[in-house]
Amino acid sequence: MSRLMHVVSGPYAPPVARRELVAVSADGARLHVEVHGDEDAPAVVLAHGWTCSTAFWAAQIRALAATHRVVAYDQRGHGRSPAAAGAAGHSTTALADDLVAVLEATLVPGERAVVAGHSMGGMTIMAAAGRPEFAERAAAVLLCSTGSSRLVSEALVLPVRAGRVRTRVTGAVLGSRAPLGPVTPVARKVLKYATMGPGSAPDKVEACARIVHACPTGVRHAWSQVLAGLDLDADVARLTVPTAVIGGTADRLTPIVHARGLAAALPNCVGLTELTGMGHMTPVEAPEAVTGVLRELAGLYLGTTDLDTTVKEKTP
Repeated sequence: MSRLMHVVSGPYAPPVARRELVAVSADGARLHVEVHGDEDAPAVVLAHGWTCSTAFWAAQIRALAATHRVVAYDQRGHGRSPAAAGAAGHSTTALADDLVAVLEATLVPGERAVVAGHSMGGMTIMAAAGRPEFAERAAAVLLCSTGSSRLVSEALVLPVRAGRVRTRVTGAVLGSRAPLGPVTPVARKVLKYATMGPGSAPDKVEACARIVHACPTGVRHAWSQVLAGLDLDADVARLTVPTAVIGGTADRLTPIVHARGLAAALPNCVGLTELTGMGHMTPVEAPEAVTGVLRELAGLYLGTTDLDTTVKEKTP
């Protein structure tokens, strides 16, 4: 199966990058990085979630690149970044190393950025929170549809009462080694039920299905094991930069209880946005809302202005 199955037309087709580069992580892992927009513009760095790729941020990249430098990268094993070898290459420590490597490779000395993470990308940010390299580079953070622990036990993918049985079966489903296969009508329905709100439009479901189904089976399984044992609660307390949180009220993978818990635990939470009826794929399901929070964070903490944003948005 192709590693790049994303849609090629419409608002969820990834735009062509201004430039591409490779960031090298602490263990030698090579990460595919894309840079969009003016090199001198304020920077926004985007980290995607489990089974996704840079294509997941297409709507945000397209909306923000007129006024910002948007950096997006493929997590190891996803998109165009090769998979890591061995257990050490599949850990939250490795994810944090990767984010630090991307920041070092794309930001000039002394430059800071708004850093956003969806799902596993948010967990990446939490894992990096205590690192001085991250604190020096992050002006503000957006945690989108993510959680810091208890991911399997809190998941609502199976419509049964919480308990050991649900947790065990949910873990088995999410960690399955079975290939997802081609994107079929049945596959779209399954993905929509598990990851998106009931009102998600067909083009949004198609975009997400193509991205998720492109993730190699081994990569999907390996990272599912990391997420199943996730415990980043202590790291949340180290995330002292201004941090906004977004969650969907119909999210079955990281239910809204996670977003509320993060907002309560963060030392410097600057807002919790609950998106009614939205599922786990909020950057695709509610692109304007996610982009709006990113714009607001950039305006407050990177010095971009509403006037500049309004003028450039109207430019063809």
